[in-house]
Amino acid sequence: MTKLLHHTPPHSPSSTSDPSIYPSCQIYIVPQAAIFKIEGLEGAEAEAALLNNMRVYGTIVLSFMALVVFVGVKYVNKLALVFLACVILSILAVYAGVIKTALDPPVFPVCLLGNRTILSKGYDICAKVIEIDNDTVTTKLWRTFCDSDSINATCDDYFNTNNVTEIQGIPGVTSGILAENLFGNYLEKGMFLEKRGLPSDADPDSPPAGSNRYVLADITSFFTLLVGIYFPSVTGIMAGSNRSGDLRDAQKSIPIGTIAAITTTSIVYMSSVVLFGACIEGVVLRDKFGEGVNGNLVIGTLAWPSPWVIVFGSFFSTCGAGLQSLTGAPRLLQAISRDGIIPFLRVFGHGKANGEPTWALLLTASICEIGIIIASLDAVAPILSMFFLMCYMFVNLACALQTLLRTPNWRPRFKFYHWALSFLGMSLCLSLMFICSWYYAIVAMGIATCIYKYIEFCGAEKEWGDGIRGISLSAARFALMRLEEGPPHTKNWRPQIMVLVSVDAEQNVEQPRLLSLTNQLKAGKGLTIVGTSVQGTFLDNYVESQRADQSLRKLMETEKVKGFSQVVISSNLRDGTSHLVQVGGLGGLKHNTVMVCWPKNWKQPEYHQHFRNFIEVVRETTVASMALLVPKNIHSYPSNGERFTEGHIDVWWIVHDGGMLMLLPFLLRQHKVWRKCKMRIFTVAQMDDNSIQMKKDLIIFLYHLRIDAEVEVVEMHDSDVSAYTYEKTLVMEQRSQILKQMHLTKNEREREIQSITDSSRGSIRRKNQPGLRSQQSMEEASVAEKPEDESVAVSNPKQVQLIHSKNAASPTSPTSPPAPADKGQTANAEAGKDLFNMKPEWENLNQTDLRRMHTAMRLNEVITKKSKEAKLVLLNMPGPPKNRVGDENYMEFLEVLTEGLNRVLLVRGGGREVITIYS
Repeated sequence: MTKLLHHTPPHSPSSTSDPSIYPSCQIYIVPQAAIFKIEGLEGAEAEAALLNNMRVYGTIVLSFMALVVFVGVKYVNKLALVFLACVILSILAVYAGVIKTALDPPVFPVCLLGNRTILSKGYDICAKVIEIDNDTVTTKLWRTFCDSDSINATCDDYFNTNNVTEIQGIPGVTSGILAENLFGNYLEKGMFLEKRGLPSDADPDSPPAGSNRYVLADITSFFTLLVGIYFPSVTGIMAGSNRSGDLRDAQKSIPIGTIAAITTTSIVYMSSVVLFGACIEGVVLRDKFGEGVNGNLVIGTLAWPSPWVIVFGSFFSTCGAGLQSLTGAPRLLQAISRDGIIPFLRVFGHGKANGEPTWALLLTASICEIGIIIASLDAVAPILSMFFLMCYMFVNLACALQTLLRTPNWRPRFKFYHWALSFLGMSLCLSLMFICSWYYAIVAMGIATCIYKYIEFCGAEKEWGDGIRGISLSAARFALMRLEEGPPHTKNWRPQIMVLVSVDAEQNVEQPRLLSLTNQLKAGKGLTIVGTSVQGTFLDNYVESQRADQSLRKLMETEKVKGFSQVVISSNLRDGTSHLVQVGGLGGLKHNTVMVCWPKNWKQPEYHQHFRNFIEVVRETTVASMALLVPKNIHSYPSNGERFTEGHIDVWWIVHDGGMLMLLPFLLRQHKVWRKCKMRIFTVAQMDDNSIQMKKDLIIFLYHLRIDAEVEVVEMHDSDVSAYTYEKTLVMEQRSQILKQMHLTKNEREREIQSITDSSRGSIRRKNQPGLRSQQSMEEASVAEKPEDESVAVSNPKQVQLIHSKNAASPTSPTSPPAPADKGQTANAEAGKDLFNMKPEWENLNQTDLRRMHTAMRLNEVITKKSKEAKLVLLNMPGPPKNRVGDENYMEFLEVLTEGLNRVLLVRGGGREVITIYS
């Protein structure tokens, strides 16, 4: 109803709670009360004086209303019936006036020159000249457009060529003016208000003169602008929700009251728009300040029985709406503040002893004062529209999400609800935001995003739940179900690490640097689970387990490890660790790599159980086909705050383990700690092998893997390395020779290079027949696949040897005659027990064990010589002995192998490929 206070309602609809409206009515009732006089002012000066009056009296009225609300809400409630009566009376008066225009339209003249509307102060009679006593006398209008009052004066060209016409501004509902007003007629700022259908003779080339004589459009109007201006006048939907605490039965009252209010106001607004368009001339509707009708209130003139009904009714009803807003908004702000949802608003949660929101009321009044100072409703309304629309959009979004996610606690009492209705409302709100003003919409969404991120960062004191968490749960469930569809491709493989740590009696982690190393390895992202076990029973040691979990979480936060903590309680630590390895993760999101620290002081009798537990972990990861990482001397590893400015990461690639030795240094170098370190790869060849060719092949292989590393081939005697491998398969030099004999293309040769790393499945393994009579037989042998049922068990994957051995099968020319199989070679291959799968028993230090120790010592000498100054050394980790009697000798072997090295990372592959040449 505040539109009624202006001269042309469709042009200036505004919020029913904007106090800047009140002064218009006050100045109209008592013109002498105007502090800034409007008489004698024209154009922008008159408009500025009017707005200044609005600022002064708007501030006074706002202060009075804030004082009433501060005194007590009960006074506002008592006046509510009076304000409601004023609204109803005003509406009925308008409808009665519309009916009356069908019988007796009011006299409301508008003067036009041609088809242009003339300022009412520019004429006294709507005519150029009049006859008085048979004399032609010029009027005030003549003197407005001419240089003198003489009949022969020089006048404006448009004035000379066009006639003056007087029309009725309110012709009535039966006049048929609705057809003329039915369609839009948007104007640019400064354009003349022109009536359609009247003739006008104007020279398009002549510049407009005397523009201060006509009524002009004060702003550029278009559809989206008018939507933004009009929308706040229908924003009362949340009024009931904002005062739900004061309602006796909110669940019943809010739906009924909201639907009844929306229905009633929609009927009133839509019927008013149609009836105004059917009763009032278009030029009057677009005359914002009533400059063509002597400043009279258009709707006041239309209403029956008197314009004062509209004047007083609109004033009091607008005051009532303002009081309601000043009552509801501070309470909503106080509730938000007391809930601690937005921490910096906490001060506004305080109030009087009776609960009245004093500080919230002060903030609300200050925001209202900003709108009053702006004074221009056309500028304030689009801003209000953005936040109203965003509020309604999020309410609709929350309702739709709660329904779609089937949240158990979402039980709306309103029966006629469907999520599609909420989704439609959300879409309409979002669309209207950008239709009204795209730049205001972006700013409003930016402010909302900042508030949300602030709440997320600071954390709300009270957790009320949110739909985003529900979306996250549904998305997580969907993703886990997708992961169950099959194992990941090699291109998607990344280390999902289970970090096994131990805690002391105070439940503090004993190896914090393990988490530092984990963080440095997580350049590949993926899953991280930090687990530990507590000895005892669940009933007796639950508190200790919770304390251990908190300790893990705190350390993970300190080391910036993003993942999960897991604590199990078991009768002994051995079983607890086994349970972690078995049940860690969920569905397809399970760990594929286990990281465990090297047991310190394992030689001392009191620590014997520690190293036996460690070896059991090695056995379990082997059975489960998981990769294993064992950092030795973990205390010497760098923290996340350290930086290596130079140095090397050395990889001793003795046995192919699926590419773990290649992948781990690459991941480490993504972290700022290791970024400046260079990667070196060492591989071992025997004295009679072609080391140059081997280095060349390895460089090509690394090139296709897109890994930047230096390559060095270390030559050792056969006796020094023969006990280090189990299966003698084709070496890279022999494979390259066969590729040349087969005359493969370059692309095929690249695919063959990749096939070297595919041995874990045995899908492209070649059988090296001693006699190949022709190229055709060579091709058949090269593509022979080992059947899946004949492949090696997953728990005992065979490793590909990357050591040139004189006992390995030599390449055979297609033209060479068949040769008998070398029985000695076969015997030697069977005798060379695999240290990685530990076929031999370690019960006694027999001749074979001595040879293994000799191998460890010789390799250690070479590794120490080459990698003494390296920042990190990565080594293949042999498999544990099958018989537990040899556990101590196994530990001794690893100790000898890594002696004298500062930082060592022992790596054991999981029996599958983890790196590929394909992107």
